[in-house]
Amino acid sequence: MSMSNNIAEGSGSNSNKEFIQFLNIARRSTFENANILIILNGRKLISLEVLESLLDKLDMLCRQITNFQHTLK
Repeated sequence: MSMSNNIAEGSGSNSNKEFIQFLNIARRSTFENANILIILNGRKLISLEVLESLLDKLDMLCRQITNFQHTLK
């Protein structure tokens, strides 16, 4: 949720530079979420298959955010 909230908040920015900062926070949140998933897997609350699938999706989202940042520069 923090990723989408930061993107939504940043979309109301007055400049691309400011929006890029919010996108950077959203991008960093993908790493935070990955860490949470790894912890959940370590505690046997999600399976390895689910972990790998969600990490792949987070990786794709992170790349999309990065590419979007590049279009705003």
